[in-house]
Formats: sequence, structure tokens, C-alpha cells
Amino acid sequence: MHAYESLTQWTWGAAVAISSVLGRDLQDKPRARLLLSGGSTPAPVYEALAKAPLDWERVDVALVDERWLLPDDPDSNSRLIRESLLRDRAAAARFESITRPGRSIEEAVSAANLHAQTPPGVVVLGMGEDGHTASLFPRMQNLEGALQSRAPYVAVDATGCPGAGKFLRRISLTPAGLEPAHTRLLLIRGESKRKLLERVLAGDDPLEYPARTAFLTPGAPLHIHWCP
Repeated sequence: MHAYESLTQWTWGAAVAISSVLGRDLQDKPRARLLLSGGSTPAPVYEALAKAPLDWERVDVALVDERWLLPDDPDSNSRLIRESLLRDRAAAARFESITRPGRSIEEAVSAANLHAQTPPGVVVLGMGEDGHTASLFPRMQNLEGALQSRAPYVAVDATGCPGAGKFLRRISLTPAGLEPAHTRLLLIRGESKRKLLERVLAGDDPLEYPARTAFLTPGAPLHIHWCP
């Protein structure tokens, strides 16, 4: 648990943590692979990360999940990543958008799984007020199937899940896709998220709070970055 006193400290603390791991990966391997979540919470971290002095031409950036929207849609995670991270020095990174014009959702999942054959090094996760992470929502249709899938990505239907808002069709990383990563970060802000985190950490049922997959999935330990 990494707790910060201010948003500024949290922003730069998380950005430095991510860039440090990417830097080590680039020392050891030809390329580094980074999976990022959407939402308004991590955007300041991505903007700070974009300034990191890395060999960004050797960094592959992909998504933890995506709404079933075209990549240029203002509500897509692709658009968020392009506007917050793929600027400054990080403009040289290679970005993998899941959706594409003319691509069906089944084809999008297949493309994401093809890219995932190269395992991620760093995965940046978020957590919603309902305890969801990626696009895995409590009481979601076939949530159990998504959690047990051996495919890194699956298509999901979030009908009836308030946390999904109006974006019901999505593509999400699964625990199988998270497991190979050597570094996991959870970025959260605010007292309500801190209290929710305590409930999440107190149990072991991912069907109740899918965010539990962040630490229950075998593999790397979870680093939580929080500020008020």
C-alpha cells in the first residue's frame, strides 16, 4: 500500500513507479508491454508518465478493457490513452487499439488475444465504486465464465450493472490475462474508495467484488497507490 498526502504526490509517485519498471524491462528485453485502464482517475498519472525519459519506441501500450466504441469516440478508453499518454516523449510508443472500424466484437476479442500472446509486463488497474475492475462487474451476466476463462480477453455484457453506465457491451481482460504480468498496480483516490478497498481486501469472493481478482489471481503482488 502506497499512501500519499496529495493528488500531486500520488500522480508523480505512481508515474515514477510505472516508468521505473518499464525502464528495467527495457534493459532486459527488446520491448516492454504496458496495459492501461481507462476512466478519469488514472489520466493525470498517464500525463505525468508521458514525460518519462524512456525509449518509448520500444514500448507497446495496450488496454485492460474497452467499451464497444470506435477508438476515436470521446468515451472510448483508446481516446483517453491517446490524449493523456501518447504525447510528449510517449508519443513514440506503439499503441494497440482493441476496436477498429469494420471489426466485429468477436474479431476484436480475437485480435486482443492475439496481441496478448506477448505477455504484459505492467498492468495498471482501477476500481469502481461497485468494486468492479477492468470490465468485470458484480452480478454481471456470465461473470463466473469470464473469471474462469483461459483466454486473456473476453467479450462481456454488463446489462443490469449500474457501474457500467450506458456502455453495456465491452471487452475485458480476464484473470488469465492478468496472471503473466510481473507488476500490478491499482490506482485509486478518495476516502470512499479507501473504505471500499478495506471491504474488498477482507474477503475472497470475486463474484461479490471482481476487484479481488487484482490480488487473488496467482502471480505478482498488487501495489496499491492511494491518495485522499
